[in-house]
Amino acid sequence: MRMQVARIGKPHGIRGEVTVQVLTDAPEERFVKGAQFHVVNGPVERLTIRSARWNKAILLLGFEEIADRNAAETLRQARLEFDTEDEQEDDQDQWYEHELVDLKVMLEGEQVGVITEMRTGTAQDLLVFKGNDGEEVFLPFVEEFVPEIDLEAGTMTITPPAGLLEVNREEGGKN
Repeated sequence: MRMQVARIGKPHGIRGEVTVQVLTDAPEERFVKGAQFHVVNGPVERLTIRSARWNKAILLLGFEEIADRNAAETLRQARLEFDTEDEQEDDQDQWYEHELVDLKVMLEGEQVGVITEMRTGTAQDLLVFKGNDGEEVFLPFVEEFVPEIDLEAGTMTITPPAGLLEVNREEGGKN
C-alpha cells in the first residue's frame, strides 16, 4: 500500500530545492537523506532525498535527481508517496488525502459535491469539495460533520449544522 506524505510546491533557490506541503505526522523521521519516494503526477517515477531543511515553517527538500530550478519547476503539484507494510486497517479514525479525493459528498441521500483535497491543520483537518454549483466548499473534518466514509461505495456522508456549507464557501457564500 502507498501513503502520500507530501505535495510539492514551488521551487526554492537555484539548486533544485522545492517547498513541500507536509502530510505526515513525523516529517523529521520521513524526510531524511537517502529516503526514496514514488512520484505521482510528476516527470519522474522516483525521487531520492539529497537534503531536507526547515525555513521557518516550510520544509525544503532537495533531490538527487533534480539539479536546478528549471528541473524543480517540473515537480510542482506532484505528490510524494512511500510503500508501507503497515496498512493500519484497524485505525478507523485515520484517513489520507489520496483515499478521500474524488469521493462523492452525500447530504441527506443526495450528492452535493466531490472531494478535491484535504488540508491538514494543527487543530483539525479541513475537507475541500467542489459543490454541484461548481463552487469550492470547506468543511471541518470532524466526526460530528463526517459520520460515515464508505470507500467501496466511493461516498462520504456529511451532517453539517444548518448554514455551515453556505458560510464556508470559498468566497463567503452568495447573497
